[in-house]
Amino acid sequence: QAEDGNIEYKLKLVNPSQYRFEHLVTQMKWRLQEGRGEAVYQIGVEDNGLLVGLSEEEMRASLKTLRRMAEKVGADITVLREREVDYDSDVPRKITEVLVRKVPDNQQFLDLRVAVLGNVDSGKSTLLGVLTQGELDNGRGRARLNLFRHLHEIQSGRTSSISFEILGFNSKGEVVNYSDSRTAEEICESSSKMITFIDLAGHHKYLKTTIFGLTSYCPDFAMLVVSANTGIAGTTREHLGLAMALKVPFFIVISKVDLCSKATVERTVKQLERILKQPGCNKLPLLVNSDDDAVTAAQQFAQSPNITPIFTLSSVSGENLDLLKVFLNILPPLTNSKEQEELMQQLTEFQVDEIYTVPEVGTVVGGTLSSGICREGENLVVGPTDDGKFLRLKVCSIQRNRSACRVLRAGQAATLALGSFDRSLLRKGMVMVSPEMNPTICSVFEAEIVLLFHATTFRKGFQVTVHVGNVRQTAIVEKIHGKDKLRTGEKAVVRFRFIKHPEYLKIGAKLLFREGVTKGIGHVTDLQAITAKENGLEESLGPGQLSF
Repeated sequence: QAEDGNIEYKLKLVNPSQYRFEHLVTQMKWRLQEGRGEAVYQIGVEDNGLLVGLSEEEMRASLKTLRRMAEKVGADITVLREREVDYDSDVPRKITEVLVRKVPDNQQFLDLRVAVLGNVDSGKSTLLGVLTQGELDNGRGRARLNLFRHLHEIQSGRTSSISFEILGFNSKGEVVNYSDSRTAEEICESSSKMITFIDLAGHHKYLKTTIFGLTSYCPDFAMLVVSANTGIAGTTREHLGLAMALKVPFFIVISKVDLCSKATVERTVKQLERILKQPGCNKLPLLVNSDDDAVTAAQQFAQSPNITPIFTLSSVSGENLDLLKVFLNILPPLTNSKEQEELMQQLTEFQVDEIYTVPEVGTVVGGTLSSGICREGENLVVGPTDDGKFLRLKVCSIQRNRSACRVLRAGQAATLALGSFDRSLLRKGMVMVSPEMNPTICSVFEAEIVLLFHATTFRKGFQVTVHVGNVRQTAIVEKIHGKDKLRTGEKAVVRFRFIKHPEYLKIGAKLLFREGVTKGIGHVTDLQAITAKENGLEESLGPGQLSF
């Protein structure tokens, strides 16, 4: 068994001595910390992974001890599954897998972000409506009405903007959603694990919004929804390619199985399996048919990104919906506590994704804290403006999932109120950083790219829309190193220049660009930073002291 990670093998825990009990509790604390508040105990398994199994009596005593340990650390336990083992004995022997969950002391809940992708009319919004509202759809799209943000979406039934939906699980693994609690605050208070679904648009003409949702909101996982009766059509392949290019681990949901025969569903599953096994994808499809499969899928999926679980379900009849809920409940966070702590040591950096004006509050920005810690009342600088400057501002208050929050930690999404700060100075794609950071901005940058698809040749002077994290802007190709033109499937280092204003970029950031049917991916390799002097900032001041 691995030393780190949140899975612990235990042969048996029958009547431990006081000293041994203390040791076990300490060990449980460590496993919970590794899994950021979640751990899985497999009882009846030796440390080398041999499945020995326990008799009924020993198993009962072991679970009792485990409950005592969980009480001591303030956690809840749920039995995920039991299994009989064929071992050379007359007594039937079992192994049990148990989920231990505790809300960490320093945060309100575990938060996972799942982006929802798929072709238009594949049932993405309806599935989210059913999961978060707790009642089934009527086959006419009633479940998704609460998710829409604009009138034209309600009229056409097509999502065109990015909307967020939340689904909570309490520490016993039961679903907390709008069926028993009225407001988002109540859901936050009674959940120990929150899943935020980012509902993206499926229609081709809203592709830029979908790409923005995938690059700037940094989802942990993606859920690709495929309709059973149409199979892989329209933008499905494209969305699959986007998830692969941005290295977001994804799982697949085949919806609308109540509309078609078993044979049609099987055909869609086979079609998906064929695509996933292609050399470009190299994924291992895992069809989930039972609770047992769902538990295995969630654990394997987090450990190796090559496994792709496939669910077949219906939002109308509710068939197999609970399997998806079991899977989401057990799904562990991708980064362990150590990586998050390392990010928190760095200087504050907040990506601005959305800007609102709220009456009586003033300007509010929404986005993700990519590193550091942000507290209420903190002074930050925001930029770059059109002429490349950074402006000072103060964070008045912070909200996460509509409930107030004092401290924001790296990797969490939130909205920050900025008081009377002028909204017209802000735009999507800006960053808010701590003043000591001395942020580098650039108009010209180089990236190593792969051209995925292009109608003619890609050459100097070509204009494309570049997406890097929350930045999106048109850029001109200034130079292609070593070649004068690129064709589909070729690699090269290219120099781009932003046409409007400078942006804050980081070396190594993933990059996507598109223009009509042209698409390419890559990463930033070099920046031509604009120095403080060109920036109109006085140099007479010491380093790190900028006058505005």
